[in-house]
Amino acid sequence: MKIVVLGAGALGAYFGARWTEVGQDVTFLVREKRAKQIREHGIQLHSKQGEYKVSDPKVVEEVNDIQDADLVLLAVKGYHLDGTMDTLKSLVNKGAKVLPILNGIEHIPILQQELGKESVLGGLSFIISTLDDKGHVVHSSPFHDLVYGVLHPSQQSVVEELDRISENAKIGNKLSESISEELWNKYMFITAFSGITTASNLPIGEIRNYKETFDLVKNFLQEMKTLANGYEIPLTDEHVENALNKLKGLPDEATSSMHQDRRKGLTLEVDHLHGGALRLAEKIGLDLPYTRTTYGLIKPFENEMV
Repeated sequence: MKIVVLGAGALGAYFGARWTEVGQDVTFLVREKRAKQIREHGIQLHSKQGEYKVSDPKVVEEVNDIQDADLVLLAVKGYHLDGTMDTLKSLVNKGAKVLPILNGIEHIPILQQELGKESVLGGLSFIISTLDDKGHVVHSSPFHDLVYGVLHPSQQSVVEELDRISENAKIGNKLSESISEELWNKYMFITAFSGITTASNLPIGEIRNYKETFDLVKNFLQEMKTLANGYEIPLTDEHVENALNKLKGLPDEATSSMHQDRRKGLTLEVDHLHGGALRLAEKIGLDLPYTRTTYGLIKPFENEMV
């Protein structure tokens, strides 16, 4: 496949490198600063799943330098979404389908409206990774999952081809038959995980040490389950328990990407995640008190881009 990775941060660089490792044609479309960093230091993965260095990464800064594409891995932060639309439209016109792995839900209808429903796949990832001072990926979780599925019947052949190439890569790949449910399940998990770690400014191990604090996580998850149910997504108490068990199984030092960004003084995705949940809840007359409180606690650290 001819794959374009739009947003070569910790997620985009990881999955793009893994596809490159098995011989796929991957181009990293990045901004000038990141392009300079990659050209100087390359793309390298530090991972217990296997170290890997892309010896000669294909890096471009302008979409016009890409002639055609089969797939775009959209791995930007939620607050960068608006700025990608013209680029995405150009790549879709060149034949690409778009696989967004942003956290949250709001971006799906936005992309479908801008690009057309046939062009937007359903996708998400489960991975804990960050960039070091050279821009190399430090993958610290035992999982590196990429989940994808069709949101329109015309996409079946594309996701099957993606599944075929990912089977050979060091990726925990999954072609889901119920991708909308998977998206909401991830949204439930990440809203709780990022909310509690960022608001408390603590890794998950410290949070688990205090029953009163960890109890908040279950309340987050229950609220998000109720929100999903309000949009006719059949999340259940079993989904909540599975999410809790996943959080209980993380290493003590594990934390969310939003908390990592708070530590670094970077812009936070709190409006995209928690703000998005509140907007979705308002549309159906639902109150999310734990989510609303957490949103208020994190907001002062957002470092909102202007």
